[in-house]
Amino acid sequence: MENRYVVIDLETTGHSPVNGDKIIEAGIVVIENDQIIETKSSFFNPNKSIPPFITNLTGINNEDVKDAPFFHDKADEIISLFKDSYLVAHNVPFDLGFLNAELRNSGKNALNNPIIDTVELSRILFPQSPSYKLSQLAEFLDIYHDDPHRALSDAYVTAKILLKLKEKLFSLPYETLDTLLKLENMFKSDLTSLLSNRLKELAFSTEEDANVEVFQGLAFKKTESIAQPSSTDIQSFGDFLDVIYEENGTLQQNMNHYEKRMGQREMSEAVFDSFQGKKHALIEAETGTGKSLAYLIPAIHNSVKSKQRIIISTYTTQLQSQLLDEDIPLLEKIVPFPFQVALLKGKSHYISLEKFAHELQHGNKDNYDIILTKAMILVWLTETETGDIDEINLPASGYLFYKNVSTESEGVLDPYSPWFSKSYYQKAKRRAQQANIIITNHALLCTDIFNDNQFLPPYKKVIIDEAHHFEETAAHHYGLKLDYITIQYTLNQIGHSHENNKLLGKVIAPYALQVENLMKQWDDILDSTKYEVEELFRTLYHYVLGMRRDMALSDIGRVQYRYEKEKEDYKTWNVITEMATRLTFYFRDLIHVISSLEQKFDQEEWLDKYDKEDLNGLKVLLQNFIDSLEILIISDIDIPQAKWIEIDTKGKNNAVYLYCEPTDISSLLAEQFFDEKESVILTSATLTMANSFSFMVERLGLSNKPYITQKITSPFSYRDQVQLLIPNDFPEINYRNMDDFILATSETILDLANITDGRMLVLFTSYDMLKQSYKILKEKMDMGQYMLIAQGITSGSRSRLKKNFQSFNQSILLGTSSFWEGVDIPGDDLSCLMIVRLPFQPPNHPVYEAKANYLKTKRKNPFMEYSLPNAVIRFKQGFGRLIRSSNDRGIVFVCDARVIKARYGKYFINSIPEVPITFDSTNELMEKAKKWF
Repeated sequence: MENRYVVIDLETTGHSPVNGDKIIEAGIVVIENDQIIETKSSFFNPNKSIPPFITNLTGINNEDVKDAPFFHDKADEIISLFKDSYLVAHNVPFDLGFLNAELRNSGKNALNNPIIDTVELSRILFPQSPSYKLSQLAEFLDIYHDDPHRALSDAYVTAKILLKLKEKLFSLPYETLDTLLKLENMFKSDLTSLLSNRLKELAFSTEEDANVEVFQGLAFKKTESIAQPSSTDIQSFGDFLDVIYEENGTLQQNMNHYEKRMGQREMSEAVFDSFQGKKHALIEAETGTGKSLAYLIPAIHNSVKSKQRIIISTYTTQLQSQLLDEDIPLLEKIVPFPFQVALLKGKSHYISLEKFAHELQHGNKDNYDIILTKAMILVWLTETETGDIDEINLPASGYLFYKNVSTESEGVLDPYSPWFSKSYYQKAKRRAQQANIIITNHALLCTDIFNDNQFLPPYKKVIIDEAHHFEETAAHHYGLKLDYITIQYTLNQIGHSHENNKLLGKVIAPYALQVENLMKQWDDILDSTKYEVEELFRTLYHYVLGMRRDMALSDIGRVQYRYEKEKEDYKTWNVITEMATRLTFYFRDLIHVISSLEQKFDQEEWLDKYDKEDLNGLKVLLQNFIDSLEILIISDIDIPQAKWIEIDTKGKNNAVYLYCEPTDISSLLAEQFFDEKESVILTSATLTMANSFSFMVERLGLSNKPYITQKITSPFSYRDQVQLLIPNDFPEINYRNMDDFILATSETILDLANITDGRMLVLFTSYDMLKQSYKILKEKMDMGQYMLIAQGITSGSRSRLKKNFQSFNQSILLGTSSFWEGVDIPGDDLSCLMIVRLPFQPPNHPVYEAKANYLKTKRKNPFMEYSLPNAVIRFKQGFGRLIRSSNDRGIVFVCDARVIKARYGKYFINSIPEVPITFDSTNELMEKAKKWF
């Protein structure tokens, strides 16, 4: 049987045989001895009409199946095909469920073959695949898929995937396979025979994998230490730039379709001048400048020549990936001397081999997701050089398990421990210490700034890309967040003393009789603590609900309420403060019990270091809750800050989230960052309002520092590439009644889509408005004509939604928040960008409200000093989504006439590249759009 696999894929009239859905096509591929020996395909008459959606998806219509056999006519033939075989499918429950339902309806016995689910096995063996949908997995594995959503083609691709899976499985080291076998009984796939036979083969093999290291039963990829580059003579910076940028220079020689960009060299010189003059700099480099290369080139030259490391910080992982995967490899070709680059993230990103090995040996009663996570990590460790968990896609609850095995969970690692030299985090730190350029993110940079420089190696020069997010990130990292779900989840994971699959019970289970009194004490206090958490957050929920007068909504629809202790209802808020205080006493009692347990265990020498780390980690978690409650509810803090509560009115009545962050981070950044560093370069495509950097200078705390500014204009010909269209007849925007405006917006989306064949990105400032527009569009549009994709409604990450948008010729993508920036859709995939409203924060948004009040105390105008500049910068980000190359061409349609009518509208217009603007009726704008295309 082990050498015969029958792969099946079905097309059906719907998702569930229980609801009467039927098979309309089956594709079957037979594999013997790792060779495809037979393929079969057949339509089936479902004896019912095929829904239009299924026809659109598969191309199979009622005419195709009207003369096809019924399933019962082929049932015996299908049963015989599966004799003495593995049944293989991409998502076995679906295909086997339909197959067995049809067999039972035909009076036959259900199949009970051993199965292999290629979705599950792919997750385990290819944990770095970006997706496990059949077409995307095939693309990842370089398998050609010629006719997706047809049964035989899908079955054939699944068969090819299976062969790759077997090949990968048989390439794994003995230790990995041995551990997978111990986990196998929780898999959906029947792998016992495959794993056992392969282990027998390896047991008699004398070959060793030179790329794999084995320690205490765990196999992981060997990583090479970084060799320090030999010292070399570095030419002058001017000559260095000539070699790279000038005609027939190394950049032109190594780039396809090279176009010289004057602004790129100009920016490199500005960065160099800032480094030389030991000054800070703000450099706005518009779209198309090539700013990443422009700042990397002087950074590398300066670092190698001065023998000083330089930090480069980004806001998004997407830009980090671009730097590491595209820009650095190119620079290694064009720079005439060696240099080293390292990526450094926070400890929570790196897996701890020691903790993971311990969990494998001592973990028990794991659910399926945890077993799957362990299996994925086991295989990934044989491939990863970084140990960065961001490389793989764990199941949702897998990340909760991962927290227990991250480097952050291991406490202070003993440098004399045999695991120390194998630690991915320690290796990342060593690489960073030896590197010329360290790439990190704003979050870790800010954590380092506000924690006495504990996380990054010492540095004097730093380049902050996507710098328009730096103030926001700094404020966020100086602030706090606490929510009901996190507290209750943590308490549930710690568990009662008798739950030996939970954090506390796992440690003390072997000594339960000896600490019986402490266990009872713990359980009583834990129950009381959970009760107090429920009561506090339920009270907060109803308090906010009672104050719901013109409150803001977050991007995901939560109600937001800003609170100030001295302005709240005294009687009710006093009760909330007393409840929070009482809860801190319970947390302290829990810490006291853990300390008593530690003392008892130390006297008896019962615990190993892992147990001690776990108990200490519990105390830290509980103390963090105490500290957060003190700051968020109980005490007052000297620095001005915004405190707010968010409630999810669609969730339980304790779905409450507490936040605080400083209203002005500028003085902290000035003292703890800009004063300490020799040169900080802040760059982005959007740092100015109407060509002025004053907003950024003020908000970042640079007003009293020596700094330079430079604006690098885009090389694109916006006048020839873009038309800006603004309607003068849209309904007035009314906060109390947005229905007319939303309807007009939805109708215009459809009109423009008919002109541009879809290919539209629509940017909203409100998730609620996006949802309402989506509903109207679904009712009005021909769903067979356009693919409508909506953030938060259509499933998938931002990158997945973007990929889906590009995969369909006629797509409309509705986005909010994160879609205003960092989404690159070059070429014909995007022809029309619609900005529904100017991106002002609502005046009752808690952070805006707090900052506005703070600015008023400084006798400043909150609108001009804060609200307008933020909106302009966001508008510029949104505008920049359309033109990403010199060949792009399209329309920007702004529904909000305030950009023309309002006195402040000129700030928006003067902050974007000069483009032709038409302010006219919607009908006239449609006619203009038709001529443009």
